[in-house]
Amino acid sequence: MEIVILAVVIAVVVIGAISGLVIGTRRRKQPPEKPTSTPTITAPPAEPRVGEEPETGREEPRRTIEEVDLPPSGATVAEAPVEVAPPPAIEVPEPTAGRLVRLRARLSRSQNTLGKGLLTLLSREHLDEETWEEIEDTLLTADVGVTPTQELVERLRERVKVLGTRSPEELRVLLREELLKLVGTEQDRGVRTEGGLDVPATVMVVGVNGTGKTTTTGKLARVLVADGRSVVLGAADTFRAAAADQLQTWGERVGARTVRGPEGGDPASVAFDSVKEGIAEGADVVLIDTAGRLHTKAGLMDELGKVKRVVEKHGPLDEVLLVLDATTGQNGLVQARVFAEVVDITGIVLTKLDGTAKGGIVIAVQRELGVPVKLIGLGEGADDLAPFEPEAFVDALIGG
Repeated sequence: MEIVILAVVIAVVVIGAISGLVIGTRRRKQPPEKPTSTPTITAPPAEPRVGEEPETGREEPRRTIEEVDLPPSGATVAEAPVEVAPPPAIEVPEPTAGRLVRLRARLSRSQNTLGKGLLTLLSREHLDEETWEEIEDTLLTADVGVTPTQELVERLRERVKVLGTRSPEELRVLLREELLKLVGTEQDRGVRTEGGLDVPATVMVVGVNGTGKTTTTGKLARVLVADGRSVVLGAADTFRAAAADQLQTWGERVGARTVRGPEGGDPASVAFDSVKEGIAEGADVVLIDTAGRLHTKAGLMDELGKVKRVVEKHGPLDEVLLVLDATTGQNGLVQARVFAEVVDITGIVLTKLDGTAKGGIVIAVQRELGVPVKLIGLGEGADDLAPFEPEAFVDALIGG
């Protein structure tokens, strides 16, 4: 009995195994299901053939080989002509002789208020104390200064008393003579630009930023070039990048070389290199534009003193010009005192004398520093810097 049961179980197991093999085979042979929709296939871009360019968007139509401008046979890319910007045209400055005479009319229009006011007061029939006080106020308002004003009034009192009758022409002559005494006619007002045999003359230009110092240096270069001198400019105001650029522009206009250093560099180094370059080129004059910062007097003294010392390693410093804005009046005198304590000033340049400036500042600043006014600026033009001529200046003041 047990043998029969065992045989049945074995038969059942065998039958089940055979059935599983059949079903698995049928499943493997069944084909995959078809997709419900046909996928979109994008063809890859065609590779360009040899000698062809890939198609790209262009704004102009293609040109044939005949329409293309080709370089001459045998030419290379390096041989193609290159456009070079032409050098700036060299200007020929106006000769300095008689500049102030030419500009006298402009000076007269802005300055003869002083002269007319004095002549009107002196022409009064009775010159009482009140009139003399008005004369004194007129002189003080014109920035003549307290001490020069007192001296002038005292001399006018004496001469008018001796003169007795006072015709307009007599008063004009009298006033002209007294003003010339105050302005001074004996000083040497020429800018020293005669150097040694092997060393150019060296001129250092100092002053507060904003007074027209860099512009004055450039204009002075024009004055010297107009007189036949060769000039090298030194941009030693390294704390203002615009100052070096401005000075170089002035130099290029008259063919003068400008020596400059890195922004914020050592001003004394630039000054030294400028004189060295002037010697190498055989220049007649080296003009050095300096920084005009007034943060501390000690710092200014150190900086300008160092510039002066390194320049003198090449030779003597021939001239130190102080540039003052004539419209600042008494503030300009304060600046003048500071620079006079720092460096030995040899001459004064008064800028903007044709504006709201009072003509008396010429007298005041000379008395304050004990050095002469050598140049005056009478406008914004490139050739409006003129040598100071006392007679022409006083004539402009009184409308003579």
